Amino acid sequence: MSGTIDPQSFEQTRPESERNVVYVGYRQRGRAIVEKLPEQERLTPERSLELANHSPSGFEWGYGGSGPAQLALALLVDYTDEEDVALARYTEFKNEVVSQLDCTGPDRRWRLTGSDIDAALRETSDDAVAPSL
Repeated sequence: MSGTIDPQSFEQTRPESERNVVYVGYRQRGRAIVEKLPEQERLTPERSLELANHSPSGFEWGYGGSGPAQLALALLVDYTDEEDVALARYTEFKNEVVSQLDCTGPDRRWRLTGSDIDAALRETSDDAVAPSL
Protein backbone atom coordinates (compact mmCIF):
# COMPACT_ATOMS: atom_id res chain seq x y z
CA MET A 1 0.00 0.00 0.00
CA SER A 2 1.32 3.42 -0.90
CA GLY A 3 2.05 5.93 1.83
CA THR A 4 1.36 8.84 -0.54
CA ILE A 5 -2.43 8.84 -0.19
CA ASP A 6 -3.42 11.09 2.67
CA PRO A 7 -6.94 10.27 3.88
CA GLN A 8 -6.98 13.39 6.05
CA SER A 9 -6.71 15.59 2.98
CA PHE A 10 -10.00 14.42 1.49
CA GLU A 11 -11.58 14.15 4.95
CA GLN A 12 -10.89 17.84 5.62
CA THR A 13 -12.17 18.97 2.22
CA ARG A 14 -15.44 17.02 2.42
CA PRO A 15 -18.51 19.10 3.27
CA GLU A 16 -19.93 18.41 6.72
CA SER A 17 -23.12 17.03 5.14
CA GLU A 18 -21.10 14.34 3.34
CA ARG A 19 -19.14 13.41 6.48
CA ASN A 20 -22.48 12.91 8.26
CA VAL A 21 -23.45 10.05 5.96
CA VAL A 22 -24.45 6.75 7.57
CA TYR A 23 -24.36 3.38 5.84
CA VAL A 24 -26.77 0.80 7.22
CA GLY A 25 -26.68 -2.91 6.45
CA TYR A 26 -29.38 -5.48 7.04
CA ARG A 27 -30.90 -8.58 5.53
CA GLN A 28 -34.14 -8.63 3.61
CA ARG A 29 -35.44 -12.08 2.63
CA GLY A 30 -31.91 -13.42 3.06
CA ARG A 31 -30.28 -10.79 0.84
CA ALA A 32 -27.64 -8.38 2.13
CA ILE A 33 -28.89 -4.79 1.70
CA VAL A 34 -26.85 -1.63 2.29
CA GLU A 35 -28.46 1.81 2.35
CA LYS A 36 -26.89 5.24 2.47
CA LEU A 37 -28.64 7.64 4.83
CA PRO A 38 -30.05 10.23 5.05
CA GLU A 39 -30.93 9.89 1.33
CA GLN A 40 -32.09 6.28 1.84
CA GLU A 41 -30.43 5.34 -1.43
CA ARG A 42 -29.36 1.74 -1.90
CA LEU A 43 -25.65 1.07 -2.37
CA THR A 44 -25.06 -1.31 -5.26
CA PRO A 45 -21.90 -3.14 -6.32
CA GLU A 46 -21.88 -1.85 -9.93
CA ARG A 47 -19.35 0.97 -9.59
CA SER A 48 -17.01 -1.11 -7.44
CA LEU A 49 -17.26 -4.07 -9.84
CA GLU A 50 -15.76 -1.87 -12.55
CA LEU A 51 -12.66 -1.52 -10.35
CA ALA A 52 -12.35 -5.08 -9.03
CA ASN A 53 -14.73 -8.00 -9.50
CA HIS A 54 -14.81 -9.93 -6.24
CA SER A 55 -18.50 -10.74 -5.87
CA PRO A 56 -20.88 -9.99 -8.73
CA SER A 57 -23.63 -11.67 -6.70
CA GLY A 58 -23.54 -8.87 -4.11
CA PHE A 59 -22.31 -7.73 -0.74
CA GLU A 60 -21.60 -9.56 2.48
CA TRP A 61 -20.06 -8.70 5.84
CA GLY A 62 -18.91 -10.30 9.06
CA TYR A 63 -16.02 -12.35 7.64
CA GLY A 64 -13.05 -11.90 5.29
CA GLY A 65 -14.33 -13.23 1.94
CA SER A 66 -15.17 -11.97 -1.52
CA GLY A 67 -18.58 -10.46 -0.64
CA PRO A 68 -17.03 -8.37 2.16
CA ALA A 69 -14.22 -7.31 -0.20
CA GLN A 70 -16.80 -6.02 -2.69
CA LEU A 71 -18.64 -4.18 0.08
CA ALA A 72 -15.42 -2.63 1.40
CA LEU A 73 -14.52 -1.38 -2.07
CA ALA A 74 -18.05 -0.10 -2.72
CA LEU A 75 -18.20 1.74 0.60
CA LEU A 76 -14.84 3.42 0.08
CA VAL A 77 -15.43 4.42 -3.52
CA ASP A 78 -18.88 5.77 -2.64
CA TYR A 79 -17.74 7.62 0.47
CA THR A 80 -14.47 9.06 -0.81
CA ASP A 81 -15.39 9.31 -4.50
CA GLU A 82 -11.69 8.59 -5.03
CA GLU A 83 -11.09 5.36 -6.95
CA ASP A 84 -7.35 5.39 -6.20
CA VAL A 85 -7.96 5.73 -2.46
CA ALA A 86 -10.62 3.03 -2.51
CA LEU A 87 -8.40 0.60 -4.43
CA ALA A 88 -5.41 1.27 -2.19
CA ARG A 89 -7.32 0.88 1.08
CA TYR A 90 -10.21 -1.54 0.63
CA THR A 91 -8.36 -4.73 1.63
CA GLU A 92 -7.32 -3.26 4.98
CA PHE A 93 -10.77 -1.71 5.38
CA LYS A 94 -12.34 -5.13 4.75
CA ASN A 95 -10.05 -6.77 7.31
CA GLU A 96 -10.40 -4.10 9.98
CA VAL A 97 -14.02 -2.95 9.53
CA VAL A 98 -16.26 -4.91 7.16
CA SER A 99 -15.24 -8.31 8.52
CA GLN A 100 -16.33 -7.11 11.97
CA LEU A 101 -19.78 -5.79 10.98
CA ASP A 102 -22.70 -7.65 12.54
CA CYS A 103 -26.44 -7.16 12.42
CA THR A 104 -27.07 -6.73 16.12
CA GLY A 105 -29.44 -4.80 18.31
CA PRO A 106 -33.22 -4.72 18.23
CA ASP A 107 -33.34 -3.58 14.59
CA ARG A 108 -30.84 -6.27 13.40
CA ARG A 109 -28.72 -3.76 11.47
CA TRP A 110 -25.17 -2.52 11.45
CA ARG A 111 -24.34 1.17 11.12
CA LEU A 112 -21.17 2.72 9.77
CA THR A 113 -20.80 6.50 9.87
CA GLY A 114 -18.64 8.76 7.77
CA SER A 115 -16.64 9.45 10.93
CA ASP A 116 -16.11 5.69 11.38
CA ILE A 117 -14.78 5.44 7.83
CA ASP A 118 -12.54 8.49 8.27
CA ALA A 119 -11.12 6.99 11.48
CA ALA A 120 -10.49 3.61 9.82
CA LEU A 121 -8.71 5.30 6.90
CA ARG A 122 -6.54 7.31 9.29
CA GLU A 123 -5.70 4.16 11.24
CA THR A 124 -4.77 2.12 8.16
CA SER A 125 -2.75 5.07 6.86
CA ASP A 126 -0.86 5.29 10.17
CA ASP A 127 -0.24 1.53 10.13
CA ALA A 128 1.05 1.69 6.55
CA VAL A 129 3.67 4.31 7.29
CA ALA A 130 4.62 3.18 10.80
CA PRO A 131 8.23 2.06 11.02
CA SER A 132 8.74 -1.65 11.55
CA LEU A 133 10.52 -2.60 14.74
